[in-house]
Amino acid sequence: MSPGGSRSDTGDQASSDPESRSGSWVSLFSGGKDSSWALYQALKRGLPVDRLLTVHPEGDSYMYHVPATELAGLAAESIGIDLVDVHPDDFDAAAATDAAEQGDAELEPLEAALGELDEKLPEGIAGVTVGAVGSEYQNSRVGAMADRLGIDVFAPLWQRDPVALAEEMLAAGFEITIIRVAAGGLDESWLGRTLDADTLAELQELNDSYGVHVLGEGGEFETLVRDGPHMSRRIELDSETEWDGTRGQLRIDDAWLAE
Repeated sequence: MSPGGSRSDTGDQASSDPESRSGSWVSLFSGGKDSSWALYQALKRGLPVDRLLTVHPEGDSYMYHVPATELAGLAAESIGIDLVDVHPDDFDAAAATDAAEQGDAELEPLEAALGELDEKLPEGIAGVTVGAVGSEYQNSRVGAMADRLGIDVFAPLWQRDPVALAEEMLAAGFEITIIRVAAGGLDESWLGRTLDADTLAELQELNDSYGVHVLGEGGEFETLVRDGPHMSRRIELDSETEWDGTRGQLRIDDAWLAE
C-alpha cells in the first residue's frame, strides 16, 4: 500500500508527482461518460492504470452509477484493461436510516475490494481515478476512503464547468448514449439519444427551465460510452425503451463489440 495518501480534487495533479509513485492505478469505472473521461485523462497522463473496478449496486444508489453496469465488461475488453466486478449483495438499502448512512454502507464493499487488490497487485495500489463532477456527497466519501487506504485520488472532472467538460468529451471523439432519464423535461424521446452539440444545447435550456444538470450529476440522466479514442471497438446495442410516465431506461436485450 502506498504510504501517505493525498488527494487531487481539481485533477490538476494526482499527487506531487504521480508518475513517480510506485504501484498501480485503479479506475473506478461504470462505463458512463464521467468515469470513462477520468480513465481517459489518466491514460493520457501516463498513469499506470492496471485495473478497472465496477460496483454493481442492487436497486437505486447514492454512490454509484446504476443502469447497464453489466456492459462494463465489454467496455473493458475494448479498452484492454482487466475489470474487477464488485457485487455488494450484502448491503440492504432499506436498512439505512438516512442518505449518509446508506452512502457509508455502500462504500464498504468498494473499500474491501480495493484492499484486496492492494494485496494482490505486485506493488500495491498507488491511486484511484474517479469521475465526480460536483457531488460533495460522493467526493468526500471517496476521499476519506483513499485517506484510510493511503492512496491518491485523480479527479479530473471535479468542479469543472459541465458545458466545457461535455464539449471536451465530444471533441475527443466520445460517443455517448443516454440510457436512463429521471427528471422533469426529460421524456421518453431522450432514451437512446446520442449526446452531441444539439443535445447539449437542449440540456442547457433544460438547466435554465428545470435545473437539470448538464452532465446529469444529480441522477437526472445516465449514459453509456459506446466508443472513444481509448477503445479499440465500438459497443453495439439491441435495446428497447421502458417508460413509466415520468422516468425510464433502455432495456438492453443484447450487446456486443463491433468487428
